[in-house]
Amino acid sequence: MGRPIKEKSLSRKDVIAAAICCIDREGASALGVSRVARFLGIKPPAIYKHLKSGADLQRLTVIELWQQYLTECQQTISGRSITTDLLKQLGHFTRNFAKTYPARYQVMMQVQLQPSDSEAAAIIQQLLNFLRQALNAHNLNDTQLIDVMRMLNAAIYGFIAVEQAGLMTLERSTDQSYEVMLDALIVAIEHIRDSNR
Repeated sequence: MGRPIKEKSLSRKDVIAAAICCIDREGASALGVSRVARFLGIKPPAIYKHLKSGADLQRLTVIELWQQYLTECQQTISGRSITTDLLKQLGHFTRNFAKTYPARYQVMMQVQLQPSDSEAAAIIQQLLNFLRQALNAHNLNDTQLIDVMRMLNAAIYGFIAVEQAGLMTLERSTDQSYEVMLDALIVAIEHIRDSNR
C-alpha cells in the first residue's frame, strides 16, 4: 500500500491545530480557510471535508482555544482553597494568558459562542462553573452571581482589550493599575453581596 495522500489522512482535529498554528504565527487575521489550507499544503476545498464553512472553522477553533485556556487555568490554580484571593489569581491568569497568546486571545474575544450550539454550550458551562467556583467564597445568590459575572467579564476583558490595543499611555504601571482594579472588584462584589437585591 502506498503512502496516504495528505488530504485523505487529515482529521478535523488536524485542521483546527493548523488554524491555531496560523494564528500564533501570523495573528488573528490568519484564521481563514485559504490560509489554513495553504499551511497544510492542500487546496481549500479539502478543508470542507472536515468543516462546513469558514464560520465553522472559526467556531471550532475558538472552542478549542477556550478549552486550552480552561485546562491551563485549572492546572494553574488547582488545589488552592476557595478564598477571595482565588478570584484575583484568576484575573492574573487571564491577563498572563492574553500576554502569552495575544492573537489567540483576540480570536477568542472576536467569536461569540452560542449556548444553542451543543459544542459551544459545553465550554460555556465549564467557564460558568469555573467562575462560580472562584466566587463561592463570596456567598452570592443567583441574581447577584449573574451581576458579578458580567461585571468581572467587562472589567477584566475590557482592561486587557484596551491594554492590547496600546491605549494605556499614561506613565503609571499597567500592572499596578490592574492590581488596583482587581482589589476594587472584590470590594464591589462584597457590596453587591451585602445589598438587598
